[in-house]
Amino acid sequence: MGESIYGLKRSHMCSELGLSNVGEKVTVMGWAHKRRDLGGVIFVDLRDRSGILQIVFNSAISEEVFKKAESIRSEYVLAAIGEVVKRSPETVNPKIPTGEIEIMVSELRVLSKSETPPIYIEEDSDVNESVRLKHRYIDLRRPDMQRNFILRHKVAKIARDYYDENGFLEVETPILTKSTPEGARDYLVPSRVHPGKFFALPQSPQLFKQLLMVSGFDRYFQIAKCFRDEDLRADRQPEFTQIDIEMSFVNVDDVLTVNEGFIKRVFKEAMDIDIETPIKRIPYQEAMDRYGSDKPDIRFGFELKDVSDIVADCGFKVFADAVKNGGSVRAINAKGCGAKFSRREIDSLVEFVKIYKAKGMAWIAVEENELKSAITKFLSEDEIKRILERVEAEPGDLICFSADKNDIVYDSLGQLRLELARRLDILDKNEYKFVWVTEFPLYEYDEEEKRYVAKHHPFTSPMDEDIDFLETDPSKVRAKAYDIVLNGVEIGGGSIRIHSQELQSKMFELLGFTEEEAWARFGFLLEAFKYGTPPHGGMAYGLDRLIMIMAGRNSIRDVIAFPKVQNASCQMTNAPDVVEIKQLKELHIKSEG
Repeated sequence: MGESIYGLKRSHMCSELGLSNVGEKVTVMGWAHKRRDLGGVIFVDLRDRSGILQIVFNSAISEEVFKKAESIRSEYVLAAIGEVVKRSPETVNPKIPTGEIEIMVSELRVLSKSETPPIYIEEDSDVNESVRLKHRYIDLRRPDMQRNFILRHKVAKIARDYYDENGFLEVETPILTKSTPEGARDYLVPSRVHPGKFFALPQSPQLFKQLLMVSGFDRYFQIAKCFRDEDLRADRQPEFTQIDIEMSFVNVDDVLTVNEGFIKRVFKEAMDIDIETPIKRIPYQEAMDRYGSDKPDIRFGFELKDVSDIVADCGFKVFADAVKNGGSVRAINAKGCGAKFSRREIDSLVEFVKIYKAKGMAWIAVEENELKSAITKFLSEDEIKRILERVEAEPGDLICFSADKNDIVYDSLGQLRLELARRLDILDKNEYKFVWVTEFPLYEYDEEEKRYVAKHHPFTSPMDEDIDFLETDPSKVRAKAYDIVLNGVEIGGGSIRIHSQELQSKMFELLGFTEEEAWARFGFLLEAFKYGTPPHGGMAYGLDRLIMIMAGRNSIRDVIAFPKVQNASCQMTNAPDVVEIKQLKELHIKSEG
């Protein structure tokens, strides 16, 4: 049994003590991180959320306290009372903030004992993630994990302060809401009092925040919990958190300007990093043409170059056929890679692009006096000359080509430029490059459903000059939509919304909804639009993704306290789990399991 804390009050967190406290009697509490017994003197590194402090037990000062200290083991929870003393110069530890002092303990209480933990409490542990997640409460004791959550707290506080100062009201929207299928699958919650009917957990507060604009709130803000029943990746979870905002009487510039202020503020206050504003803006089509991605990493070059016009009638059938069939031929100049990469490494790049449905990858290695390639014999001297000029080739360069449908060309070369950057180790985690991607397509064609679907969501406003294409050619309609991208990761996005009932109804119609279906699913929104709706727009940041990048982590599981794993389960609690038959009967549900 641990000793009672009754009568003790912690005076300081571990890292709060320094030379200015020498001579003071203090009470500190925390976990025993390390223990060193030098015979007659025992040193214990005491750890709490703030850091590590050395406490000392000397048998010459108190035999009773020393004997008690002999029983201390790793992760025992301790309360220690003693005097702050200055360390001798040769024992100073410059690696920790408290390294110039220590506590000479006069009273010790063991508040809780611990078995040997399954995880050692250390920075950047290489313990298997499944073990870490099963014992998450121990994993979270690690200093690097605690720093992640201190950072997360700071960012959330800065967000609240910033948006409050800019006139936003924090309003909580419902967690139990109506299922409005469009996008990812909903998590459904059966209703006990309405047999056969279900609530849905919100994929976002989208419709409610639009209704708050109809209500005249003008500027809304929320740190909102959202839920999507979808397959997981390193940056996805079934439940996640958004920094969610909406504004009335605004255009795209207004929304982007307010949010650039937030980005600048959060990086300065949380990390002391100055972000240059205004942030660069790139239209969607330009992003695809230059980077092969709508979330481009602009920390490095290797931009795509379209050479379709040069090779449209060339003797290399793969190139000529791609252009003839409505696709394109594009190239990346991997600067210096012709000299750096072996033939085996180049062949591995050919295999790499096949992951992204490319049939292969043609290439030209540029040397001082010759070109090494299997395709140059099919090209004329003029075609080769123009290609080299287009990609600005120099000796030592490697030119990589993709020829296919545009989406395959974009995807394969977009991923190839990232792979080249990884292999060359030119991605700097301490560099933060933001870009706005704007003017997204309003629609994209779903090959499985054989119809157009909303690229973002069905409440996004088309660009004014493209409205005429809604009826004639939906593929040409651009949206007043924008994403903010950091180092190749989309950390947020939004749009100016439709605020006309007529246009919103037309949007539903073009997405394949009958009038009855539209009113059944979204009637409360359409009804609200009858009563004076201001022009409005907004966006949401993925808080988890943002913190992941700021903390330099590779997975959002490292910045979510109790995350789910790949199959959307919790390894610590074993959720989801079976429930009692009685509970199912109350919900009018029969289980087939």
